[in-house]
Amino acid sequence: MKGLPLLPLLLLATCTSGAQAQRRVYLREEFEDEDGWKKRWVESKHRPDYGKFQLTAGKFYGDKEKDKGLQTSEDAKFYALSTRFGPFSNENETLVVQFSVKHEQGIDCGGGYVKLFPDTLNQEDMHSESEYYVMFGPDICGFGNNKVQVILRYQGKYHENNKTIKCRINKDTHLYTLIIRPNATYEVKIDNQQVAAGDLEDDWDFLPPRKIKDPYARKPRKWDERLQIEDPEDKKPEDWEDFEYIPDPDAKKPDDWNEEMDGEWEGPLIPNLNYKGQWKPRIIDNPNYQGEWIHPEIDNPKYKPDLTICHYYNISVLGLDLWQVKSGSIFDNFLLTNDEEFAEEVGNKTWGIRKDVETQWRELYEEMEKRKQEEEAEKTKEKEEEREDDIWGIEEEGSEEDSAETPGNDRQMKEDEAESGFLGKNEVRVDEKDEL
Repeated sequence: MKGLPLLPLLLLATCTSGAQAQRRVYLREEFEDEDGWKKRWVESKHRPDYGKFQLTAGKFYGDKEKDKGLQTSEDAKFYALSTRFGPFSNENETLVVQFSVKHEQGIDCGGGYVKLFPDTLNQEDMHSESEYYVMFGPDICGFGNNKVQVILRYQGKYHENNKTIKCRINKDTHLYTLIIRPNATYEVKIDNQQVAAGDLEDDWDFLPPRKIKDPYARKPRKWDERLQIEDPEDKKPEDWEDFEYIPDPDAKKPDDWNEEMDGEWEGPLIPNLNYKGQWKPRIIDNPNYQGEWIHPEIDNPKYKPDLTICHYYNISVLGLDLWQVKSGSIFDNFLLTNDEEFAEEVGNKTWGIRKDVETQWRELYEEMEKRKQEEEAEKTKEKEEEREDDIWGIEEEGSEEDSAETPGNDRQMKEDEAESGFLGKNEVRVDEKDEL
């Protein structure tokens, strides 16, 4: 009898264990072991001039150690770095791709996305043409061209999402999350807030459309789409003057006018004082309006549903395959899992608890940089003013010496020699100052 109360506990433990087994974490990378990341991440050797990544928290952060991530360090470079994990499939399971990125350099043109590759990828040969399953993350190039890329592979082709999803373009760290569910729906979140969601079929051109316009349907000839018409009962008043100019009633044909020679005489025109403008009938609502004709649709015979859309097999590599004009982006908090709630929780416990401190530090850093630039500009201005004062002082001194000399050919020759010597010395002093 004493053992009976243990049964519910065992059942609870079994259920809890089963629930935990349902959660799968395929990759979680937060760079908490200093240089240990170099053993897990592989640099591509496809080209010799790839840019280098470095581990750093950047110029401003919420926590100097916990906010360390992979930062692009060279301007105008391609980057190719990847990490491998045990292969998995998202068939009949949710796929969650999550990471954070901070463009502290104020990125002007470059990628901030990740790619998921199959296990067949040769990491040392990874490049922009390597076959991938998913490309997800911010892509920025120029003013107004900033969006979240969600490119998915289906039947050997890459399909870009039809919706325009704007990304964040400030210098703070932001969390990007892509969720692909087994029921062929998706969701995109930024900073754990939904920014896009829907059906995969609707927002990507994976399949032919479900409906098409009936090729045999034609708009009826008498279909009236005019919302308003001219009033057929409205008549122009008899005294309406719609001639802007009229013949001058006081004009007379010249006595010497010869119609055989000069043609028919026409009097000059003068402005019509009673001119009211062109008359138009009033506009009324069309009593026969039938609305805009809508082309009827029929089921598309070429459409066939596919329940395996975005089911990927042997997902095994996450890579950063990027181009950046201005380097400085920091990637961190990589997570691949099948648990949406867990991903949100991880995001809140990493990016979430440190974002406000980072923002405050960033604002302070920018204020300090602004003051530093103003001080440097002031020092530069003072140096330029001192240099101008020195130049004017030399010219005034030379003018006084010139005025003190007496005229004469011999005196003039000596004066020219003295002036040449003076200028020569002055040039030497300038050169020495430049060398210093």
